[in-house]
Formats: sequence, structure tokens, C-alpha cells
Amino acid sequence: MTLAEALLWKYLKGRHMCKAKFRRQYPIGGFVLDFYCAGRKLGIEIDGGVHINRREHDEARQNIVEGKGIKILRFKNDEVTGNIEEVLKKIKRSIVPSPQSGEGCPDRSVGAG
Repeated sequence: MTLAEALLWKYLKGRHMCKAKFRRQYPIGGFVLDFYCAGRKLGIEIDGGVHINRREHDEARQNIVEGKGIKILRFKNDEVTGNIEEVLKKIKRSIVPSPQSGEGCPDRSVGAG
């Protein structure tokens, strides 16, 4: 795992994120997602520098995965390492969107639930 993946995994593993079960390096349709929550049909991709020159490949891959009904969230390495709180808020809103709670989980603290 990259540094950014390892940092995000600390918040996703063990059902820490809204009690959703995430898996690492999950294969789907010939591709491997960095993180995947089957219960929410949510994939998370962390893009490093190598992805700058692979934009078309990444878009095609994402279209195939999304065609299977899976929502993909993409974050850059520096987003994860530089602003993990905002990344976690975006993930929470995708797991359980709820305007009443503010972030998507009953507990407003990041990652709690």
C-alpha cells in the first residue's frame, strides 16, 4: 500500500466508517479497486502520480466498474495525506447520505459510527 492508502485504511478497516465493511485490493471485472464496500456498492480509488498519464485508461476502467452499479470515489494521494478529514466526510456522505446528520452518519465525529 502507498502511504495515502495506508492512512485511509486506518479509518476504513474494522467497520470504523459508519459500520460499513471495506475490503482492500478488491477485484471487480478484471480490475482491482483500492477499497470496496459491497454493502454500499462503493469503490474508492487513490490516485498517485502514475495516474496523470493514464487518464483515458482510468476513465474507461471506471465506466466499466460503474456499469456494474458501483459508485467510484477518486482521491489524489495529496488529498488523503493533506486533508484526511475532508476525504472522510466525502466518503461518509456516500455511505449514508442524510441531511439531518450533516455528514451521513448518526455520530457527527469523523469515522465514528
